[in-house]
Amino acid sequence: MGQVPADLVVVGAGIVGCLIAREAVRRRPGTSVIVLDRDAIGSGATRRSAGLHFPRGASARVRRMAAGSQDFYAQLLRERPGLPIHPVDAYVVAAETAPRLPEVYLPTAALARTDAVPGQSIRVPARAGVWHCQGCHYADVPALTLAIARALRPQVTFGEGLRVTAIAPGDEKVELRLSSGDTLIAGRVALAPGPWLADPAWRTLLAPARARVKRVVALHLEGGVSRQDPAIVFQDEDAFLLPLRSRGHWLFSYTCQEWGVSPNDPVAGLSRRHLAEAGETLRRYAPVLADRLSAGRVFCDAYSDDGEPQVRALDDAGRVVFAGAANGSGYRLAPAIAAAAVDLLSPASSRRPA
Repeated sequence: MGQVPADLVVVGAGIVGCLIAREAVRRRPGTSVIVLDRDAIGSGATRRSAGLHFPRGASARVRRMAAGSQDFYAQLLRERPGLPIHPVDAYVVAAETAPRLPEVYLPTAALARTDAVPGQSIRVPARAGVWHCQGCHYADVPALTLAIARALRPQVTFGEGLRVTAIAPGDEKVELRLSSGDTLIAGRVALAPGPWLADPAWRTLLAPARARVKRVVALHLEGGVSRQDPAIVFQDEDAFLLPLRSRGHWLFSYTCQEWGVSPNDPVAGLSRRHLAEAGETLRRYAPVLADRLSAGRVFCDAYSDDGEPQVRALDDAGRVVFAGAANGSGYRLAPAIAAAAVDLLSPASSRRPA
């Protein structure tokens, strides 16, 4: 590429990075944007995302982000009906003593108490209830990311297979050195590295972000799904069952507590521990389904110390902005994260964390 000047360079071509590029050119047509990725578009955490959107948030900020993202995806699907975004009916199983669900879920969820999850052998624990939830969907996130990237060309240049080896922010520009030996000169940089927080190119810059990496595990259940099968959220477990109709099987996501892992480690596959943990959780609600856990997907993602996504400037001049640590909700909150990042990347930004 040589010394190519660009208004904005986005590092990371996952769903968050591609939506940052889209938001930047939408707001300012003619902005020169380059998106770089060490691998292919949508090949990191995006590739393994369950892609479930449900309208909730543990804090007021996350609820606002969830609402904005829900509106974005609904509008995107109206504009392009062929995109791999699939509405899905949903039910929430939660303890009666848990925090009141209406305080966690958005008004658009229209929570309604019901007696059971229809069509499923779900065991509702004592002192727990079931609520119907509207406004849910799931997406084929890697396919959606590729579709977004395809639509951005030729407004945006994509540099796949180009690793950033150093980022040097200055008062008036940012220099990025690449694995190809080239140097890029950018007005501003959006850093959306997913779980690659410890990369030497930005490890020092990211130190104040107080984010860390956790294993993410989701199990596949063979046996087929129907168009009527709903998603089931186990609120107290931070787990869910999702009928992946586009793939023809169920997915069960549970909270794996393996911290300090690296996305550079070879994918070792599911361990006996993962199967045992997932089985123990699911068996409390659906013993028959728990016996079908046998395969799945294993990766990792970035998590913040306060449970909220981080969007913050990393240098004094505000030319490098980090967008990520979405706590496993990268797809669900990606449009709002992208909008907040572009807010900070504007020259008039106050450069405070969003």
